[in-house]
Amino acid sequence: MIMYIIPVLLAVFIVIYFRLYLFAFPHNRLVILMYHQVEKESHEDLTVSVKNLEQQFSYLSRKKYTPHFFSELTISSKKNIIITFDDGYKNNLEYLPSLLEKYDLKATIFIPTGFIEKGYNNYSMMTFDEIRSLDKKYFEIALHSHAHENLKNVSIDFIEKDLKKNMEILDVHNIRYSKVLAYPYGKYPQKKEDKLTFFSILKKIGIEFAVRIGNKVNYYPTQRPYELCRIDIKGKDSIIKFKLKLIFGRLKLF
Repeated sequence: MIMYIIPVLLAVFIVIYFRLYLFAFPHNRLVILMYHQVEKESHEDLTVSVKNLEQQFSYLSRKKYTPHFFSELTISSKKNIIITFDDGYKNNLEYLPSLLEKYDLKATIFIPTGFIEKGYNNYSMMTFDEIRSLDKKYFEIALHSHAHENLKNVSIDFIEKDLKKNMEILDVHNIRYSKVLAYPYGKYPQKKEDKLTFFSILKKIGIEFAVRIGNKVNYYPTQRPYELCRIDIKGKDSIIKFKLKLIFGRLKLF
């Protein structure tokens, strides 16, 4: 008897762990992809090559995934996807517009305004003028804090002031943005009381959604708008690995 029970329990665990049950609710299945930089060649996890990115975009287009902005998130298809890029690197401006237009996709770029003002680790960043000029048919701008601090390690007071500054600076530069936050480093307060206080601050300042990493597919509409998961696309992910991530999210049990 036990020899039959164990495989069943394992199958149930896999279905729940990888959220495969969401295939039973295809209209409620929401995949959010996370990228950072784009270069001709990839040399690190946070940089995807133009060749790989085009393969991935081509696949999404051929398989008829429906791209969404957070600002227009109404689930109506069986293959709902949000494509996100963090930080506002200049190479996003160089490569993304033509690829998004070619494959009729959309991207949300999360902007940490401190990086745009002062730079970041000698990387070339977009300017505020360039961010403002992005075609709104293909690009949505959203929030990534100002100072890009790990929100798990700073005070609630700091978080509120920092996020308000993020929004105020975009307002000053006349950049339209959605009130959606990508947590820097994917981190935010985890203790129950701290988390509740933190979420109340997000609600108070008008944040509609927030994304962590999590590497899971989401059920949408969600009861947890501040804990949406993104799937981390690595620079050297093969197209096969990319396809598997669209199904499973994370590819490891532990």
